Amino acid sequence: MNYQRILIVKLSAIGDVIHALPVARALKEAFPEVRISWVVEQPAAELVRNHPDIDEVILFEKSRCRSLGGLLQYLPALARELKGRRFDLALDLQGLLKSGLIALLSGAPRRLVYCNPRELSGWISQKVCGPHQQGHIVERYLDVVRALGGPVTTVDFGIGFSEAEVKAAGEVLTAANWPGGPYVVLIPGANWVNKRWPLQHFAALAERLFKQGICCILTGGASDQELARQIREGTKAPLWDVTGKTSLKQLAWIIKNARVAVGGDTGPLHLAVAVGTPTVALLGPTDPTRNGPYGSGHRVLVTSRDCVGCWRRQCAKRLDCLAAIPVEEVYQEVVSLYKLS
Repeated sequence: MNYQRILIVKLSAIGDVIHALPVARALKEAFPEVRISWVVEQPAAELVRNHPDIDEVILFEKSRCRSLGGLLQYLPALARELKGRRFDLALDLQGLLKSGLIALLSGAPRRLVYCNPRELSGWISQKVCGPHQQGHIVERYLDVVRALGGPVTTVDFGIGFSEAEVKAAGEVLTAANWPGGPYVVLIPGANWVNKRWPLQHFAALAERLFKQGICCILTGGASDQELARQIREGTKAPLWDVTGKTSLKQLAWIIKNARVAVGGDTGPLHLAVAVGTPTVALLGPTDPTRNGPYGSGHRVLVTSRDCVGCWRRQCAKRLDCLAAIPVEEVYQEVVSLYKLS
């Protein structure tokens, strides 16, 4: 079937939206005339706006769904908006009840959801369990395109930058007194506490690297500013801190121009992968096969805990999960990649 209008539903989080971006390019390859719309929540919307393969961004206003009254008012309006597009196909890449309902409200006669859907979304849309259902999440999403007959010859995240975004990112670095030259990006934050490498480890790493003439820039969102402050206070090495001072695309540009990015399984680390920056990924509660940095040229260090890969947001044993990854080991991997880049 030659689809004309396709809706992609991938609402959040930032890392998850990044992992789904190659679906847009693969769909355009399979159906060159297709018009792609993407429903997303505000925190990740900047990633899909002005994407070369996405024709329209539809913002899902989560804040309007926090009361029954708001929900009853918002969903019919959203349904009218979606049905007006006359979608041929809806792809639920979130796999939750909320995303499944959005796919249903779109009125698309065919709805697909990627393998392992939750919260009844598998009853709303047809499940697609392709050849990579045990592989990386990027490939799992692309299996949905393969199920449509798409060859998936290119895995392209499609993150580009306007002149204004580049200029604004440069102004952020100038305001942080960045002197210029090559650098490593440190990413201390993550939504799950047990995905975070200890702050004292980041401080010690920055000090080891600075002794070798390698400078570090601290990055992250506004919620990571306290983490950054503690790292700065815990090291004698100078650190340039842009945490909470960038838009998502400005952050992407700063990360793109780094020699190496270091962090846990979190959005900015996957952003580094998407813009082509080598990463040293520090993993514990999540599976590196599924959630590690996609593609080649990266280093993955996994905690030595017996309970690795537990998929728990908080450690049941009250352990500092990633503390078992030593500073020296991370240092060696960073220096190795720094010299290669």
